[in-house]
Amino acid sequence: MKIILAGATGAVGAPIARALLVAGHQVIGLSRNPNGLPEGVQPLTADALDRDSVLRAARGIRADAVIHQLSALKKNPMRHQDMALTNRLRVEGTANLIALAREVGATRFLTQSMIFGYGYGDLGDQPLTETAPFGRGGRGRFAAHIGAMRSTEEQAFAIGGIALRYGIFYGAAEDPTVDMIRRGRLPVPKGGMISRIHLEDAATATVAALEHSRPGEAYNIVDDLPASWRDYFCTVAETHGAPAPKAIPAWVLKATPYLHAIFTANCRVSNAKAKSELGWAPRYPTYREGIAVTTGR
Repeated sequence: MKIILAGATGAVGAPIARALLVAGHQVIGLSRNPNGLPEGVQPLTADALDRDSVLRAARGIRADAVIHQLSALKKNPMRHQDMALTNRLRVEGTANLIALAREVGATRFLTQSMIFGYGYGDLGDQPLTETAPFGRGGRGRFAAHIGAMRSTEEQAFAIGGIALRYGIFYGAAEDPTVDMIRRGRLPVPKGGMISRIHLEDAATATVAALEHSRPGEAYNIVDDLPASWRDYFCTVAETHGAPAPKAIPAWVLKATPYLHAIFTANCRVSNAKAKSELGWAPRYPTYREGIAVTTGR
């Protein structure tokens, strides 16, 4: 297929672009700046928040699918305001990419969503399936983040599109938290269990969804083993030969409500639907294998 991939230069989009190419698809990367596109990706320069810009850039192009992987996050978000532009991309950007899909005649539309659409609090000890309430509630400024995820999904579903609810990403070649751990500058609170996904597994799952998903469906894209932040970062430290991060009480993070919510969330998610319907399974079933391969050990 010929695919327009929005966000092809990003930490998530670039591995997806490479996986699409390996699978034999043709990839056009939509970005404000074509520098940094993976080799083999054709550039399409436009601002996704400017509909006229997007439609002008796409004039005369035909494509089979549009994949929305836009994010404004250059590093891990710590404050509510860090999510503001990404929220806009999930609301306004999705609308503009759907207009793009119509312009180019695409019959497939995939959008990036996240497991935090289920909520930021304690969601229980049983893994959540795609039938659990999604995109509802959220107090204060959390409502904007959850609402943005609901918006991108609802817009996609309205045209028979697919929503991919990714877990916490990890596996980037350059991870700034490694240096923080080595310097003893990453204390981690106890508690909080969350599902993750290695970036390379997120990419292969996205290709599988493009090729095998059912219209109007959501899929949880996570590995097989939820884990606490402390267990995760202790494994990172051990793999790099660094001392384990110091443990701190969770209340210390309350001064930064968004970070506190991320580190204390109990969000265990099931990948059973993605496995059964997409014919996909993570190459790295747990964070332990994923961390080991990222460090080359």
